[in-house]
Amino acid sequence: MARNLLQRIEAFLAESAMPPSVFGREAVRDPRLVADLREGRIAGLRIICRVEHFMNKWRADHRAGRVAPCGDLRLYAVRHPGETP
Repeated sequence: MARNLLQRIEAFLAESAMPPSVFGREAVRDPRLVADLREGRIAGLRIICRVEHFMNKWRADHRAGRVAPCGDLRLYAVRHPGETP
């Protein structure tokens, strides 16, 4: 089940272009979540539910046009000078 979770997370990261540390921080307040899962960490049911909920909510918000930029907003300012995120 944990392997399947990691595969779903990897697909989500590719879909959302979200950095793994941002995903972990936003989903479960653990920036090392994805790195630890890649290293073999086994997620419990509570973590799995929180991750699934986060991905489902992000997709719904994305379809509705309510997704804010994620990641380091300082990089956004460098790439898009003068625009607000």
